[in-house]
Amino acid sequence: MARIYGINIPDEKRAEIALTYIHGVGKTFSKKILEKSGIGPDTRVKDFTETDLAKIQNAINDLEIPVEGELRKIIRQNIRRLQEIRSYRGLRHRLGLPVRGQSTKRNARTRKGKKKTVGGMKRKLAKK
Repeated sequence: MARIYGINIPDEKRAEIALTYIHGVGKTFSKKILEKSGIGPDTRVKDFTETDLAKIQNAINDLEIPVEGELRKIIRQNIRRLQEIRSYRGLRHRLGLPVRGQSTKRNARTRKGKKKTVGGMKRKLAKK
């Protein structure tokens, strides 16, 4: 398996798709990277040479795309900044609730976690 920025890229995939396994590289950036490095998008990763991998890493550096650890660090800093200035979005991040205005009455289980039942105790009616 080829390794770029510490990520194992699958051998059987086309280069255009395989580069999207790197955090921060989508299809558009993948095409730009391959165009800049001079590698065909239909080339399989197993056919890459060491020089091809070096060309890809140089192309990513030349395009100044933040990827992997650097991108994760930037995102983490942005979220921390929102929390420090006590913005609404920062509060939602801190509480683990959806940030972008989604409804939480019935949905948002992925973000909120396992259901926690609150209240709902039956009242015992006093016999008269």
